[in-house]
Amino acid sequence: MSDFLIVGAGVIGLMTARLLSQAGASVKVIERGRSAREASWAGGGIVSPLYPWRYRDEITALALWSQSSYVHLSQELLDETGCDPELRQKGMLMLNVEDGEEQTALDWARRFHRPLTKVDAEFIYRTEPHVAPGFESALWMPEVASIRNPRLGQALRLSVKDNPRITLCEDSEVIGFSTFGERVTGVKTEQGEHKAKEVILAGGAWSGELLAQLGLSLPVEPVRGQMMVFNAVPGVVDRVVMLDGRYVIPRSDGRVLVGSTLEHVGFDKTTTEEASRSLFDTATRIVPELADYEVEHHWAGLRPGSPEGVPFIGAVPGWQGLHLNTGHYRNGLVLAPASTRLLADLLLERSPVIDPDAYSPAGRLTAR
Repeated sequence: MSDFLIVGAGVIGLMTARLLSQAGASVKVIERGRSAREASWAGGGIVSPLYPWRYRDEITALALWSQSSYVHLSQELLDETGCDPELRQKGMLMLNVEDGEEQTALDWARRFHRPLTKVDAEFIYRTEPHVAPGFESALWMPEVASIRNPRLGQALRLSVKDNPRITLCEDSEVIGFSTFGERVTGVKTEQGEHKAKEVILAGGAWSGELLAQLGLSLPVEPVRGQMMVFNAVPGVVDRVVMLDGRYVIPRSDGRVLVGSTLEHVGFDKTTTEEASRSLFDTATRIVPELADYEVEHHWAGLRPGSPEGVPFIGAVPGWQGLHLNTGHYRNGLVLAPASTRLLADLLLERSPVIDPDAYSPAGRLTAR
């Protein structure tokens, strides 16, 4: 029997496993497919909420803790596994922010002591020469980083597989929970039953379906996001650039991602021609030169949408031995280091790095 059993091997599940194992615990991770191949793989990798002043303070608290920790985590994973997550600390340029919202953004930056400034056209085109002409001003956040999330997932998977305290079970879908009275004692899969002292549900958009088997309604639903990548060359764009809610993200090898859509279509990961045209239009409105490069891939993923994007982190009321870390919506990768550290602190009875009350499932779940 393991000390901890984690359902879901996305970035959240894998980071949680690492943290618990570092405290000396034995951990088993159960994944329905391949590790870090759902939302963890499908996202863009911006290490900041988009337009961060629009989010609740609870999300800001997790994001600020996570942003500072990614520098150390990326280097640790590279040293452990040889797989580079490619953290790029190049900043984020936000074009076409409305005048009324600029002041809100600047007030937010002062409140949280974040470097965010308004910049003029000269700065825009000196910083990103290939951005479309005509922009007069922008908001600039120099500390925002991006990470190559598929590489991050690969590095976390390698780290977990090489850890003697962690057992990773892929291609093993959880079909139910094992219970004894009011305690969850493990999970059931088609291959058999797995027991543990404590169970953590980190199944992203699929978490609600599993929790429903215990008679609880979790307000987390799949929200499809479509993205595409251009096979460009280094220098076309060098940092995250945002325009009207969408963005381009460069990779170190020159590829440029553009995203993303927000679609409530259930568990459907089909890509659409409409989204393809819309994403291509967004990319070339930001950087016209991208029209000269091949679209290498177009894909879709499912975010775990939750009310106002505030994740569920902590013990499930009414069921001993069961805990949640899910519902991060668009910010799973952004919030992962802080949310996994917070849950690890709670499980290991340490002083939490962030006040856990706002994320507690207590009072936020309802009976079905």
